[in-house]
Amino acid sequence: MASKEKKQSKQEVQKVQPSMSISPFEEMERLLESHFPGGWFTPFHMKWPMLKDVPAPFEGKTPSVDVIDRDNEVIVKAELPGVDKKDLDISVTSNSVTIKGATSHESKDEEGDYYRCEMSHGSYSRKLALPSEVDEDQAKAKFKNGVLELTLPKVKKAKRKTVEVE
Repeated sequence: MASKEKKQSKQEVQKVQPSMSISPFEEMERLLESHFPGGWFTPFHMKWPMLKDVPAPFEGKTPSVDVIDRDNEVIVKAELPGVDKKDLDISVTSNSVTIKGATSHESKDEEGDYYRCEMSHGSYSRKLALPSEVDEDQAKAKFKNGVLELTLPKVKKAKRKTVEVE
């Protein structure tokens, strides 16, 4: 008799009742919002039509940086679009470089009773470890067309050896 009860209990399927009725789209939006909060799912231009005209500083991206290790020097190149030379702050130690930049944009439109003012600000900061010790007193920086190039002379010349591939 006990084995017959076990078979019956195994065959029973219990239905789970949802606590509230949610459409598949609402459920998907709820899941996305739980992982990416802040209303990212709704595009900005749907809430504020004029914000689409304002460029976003750095657009949430980290500007590209290249570090080139040469025999006598280390070259650091950074793309900083929209940053003015006066808004750059660069500091060098013997083994690291810190690059800071800021952008600012403001536009105003006045026409009769219509007035619109848009502002955006952004900042960027990155600290890079250098591949070798450099002479920070001899560091040189150039900034042209949104590209920063730092030339950092090495304290000791690199010793390179060619290795044969077997």
